Amino acid sequence: MAVVGRRQIRSGHALGIALLALVAVAGCGSRAAPASAPPPLPVSVIEVEPRAVTVYDEYVAQTAAPRTIEIRSQVTGLLERQAFQDGQRVKKGDLLYVIDQRPFRSAVEQAKANLAQAEANLENARQTAERYKQLVAKNFISVQSYETTATQARAAAAAVDGQKALLREAQINLDYTQLRAPSDGYLSQSLVRPGGLVTKQDALLTTLYSSDPMYVYFSISEDKLLELQRRLEHPPGEQPGAAPPFHITLADGSEYRYPGRLDFVDAAVDPKTGTLQVRAAVANPDRYLRPGMFVRVRIPALQERAITVPQKAVTELQGLKTVYVVGAGDKPVQRPITASHRAGNDWVVDTGLQPGERVIVDGLEKLQQRPGAPIKPVLVARSNADTALGSAPAVETPAAPAGKAGG
Repeated sequence: MAVVGRRQIRSGHALGIALLALVAVAGCGSRAAPASAPPPLPVSVIEVEPRAVTVYDEYVAQTAAPRTIEIRSQVTGLLERQAFQDGQRVKKGDLLYVIDQRPFRSAVEQAKANLAQAEANLENARQTAERYKQLVAKNFISVQSYETTATQARAAAAAVDGQKALLREAQINLDYTQLRAPSDGYLSQSLVRPGGLVTKQDALLTTLYSSDPMYVYFSISEDKLLELQRRLEHPPGEQPGAAPPFHITLADGSEYRYPGRLDFVDAAVDPKTGTLQVRAAVANPDRYLRPGMFVRVRIPALQERAITVPQKAVTELQGLKTVYVVGAGDKPVQRPITASHRAGNDWVVDTGLQPGERVIVDGLEKLQQRPGAPIKPVLVARSNADTALGSAPAVETPAAPAGKAGG
């Protein structure tokens, strides 16, 4: 039994030595083959330099027709006919509606008959007065009798004038039964259909809108108005007094093909908002703009040399803007910047960047996923970096909503 126990102990020692040897070999193997480091991240960078930029102010605006005319009837009657299609373009004088004319024709005929009777009475009164004038000269009648007939003749003449006025009124009412376009423009939907009762000066039948040019109304602050006035006095590269073009951006983000020109500035500032209303006139030959549309107006506000970076290169978080620049040893460094204006596809940098620094414009997602990872900067041309970003709106300056524009 003692011999068997010693053999088991020796076997245990041998197994332990073998396990230690395996661990040692494994340790030596791991030290001999270390894990390879990940390759640097390729990123696109641009070298920033000051360049000429144009800064725009942008305002929310609303379109309005220069002439907005409500079509209402001047007489009461049944609508007999609608002579236009809803939304149709009309010329000045075109027939729009016809109201039942029968009662108005009867009124005209009655007025003509009354006038004829008054004219007959006048003729009789004048003849009587002429006879009395001859008789009073021969002392056949009293002067009082002659004066009475003369007064009756004058009264008959006044009655004729009164009947002529009534005839003119009846004829005007008859003319009012045909409603015609007061000017060129486009009609809205008809609000009364044939067979409906039209009330004098009460029922709105339709609305006529002019279309070319189109007005664009927006509100501007006092300080921006002063800047605009100085621009009108001495515009860069233009003759003094030349207004800058107003660029119109439509609801889908596209730019309207025709620029606008300053047409009107309100006489007083609203004391509640500190703004005043401004109007631009815009050509609209194709009727692309309709009254009541919401658009944006961009006005060139400033031309200067400044450092700009593509919008894609800027990260915004809670109002703070940052970019990644290439630091020493090609290490990415996050840099805060200040930029309050945009010019085309770029942010105009006020502070935070110096000429010649390299800004990362592509690969930001990889940097955020692997913070601190080494990078391999690839310098790209500025035009290529801009083209990759696509179009972007210009600077948006807070402004009060455009007021309701009258016709």
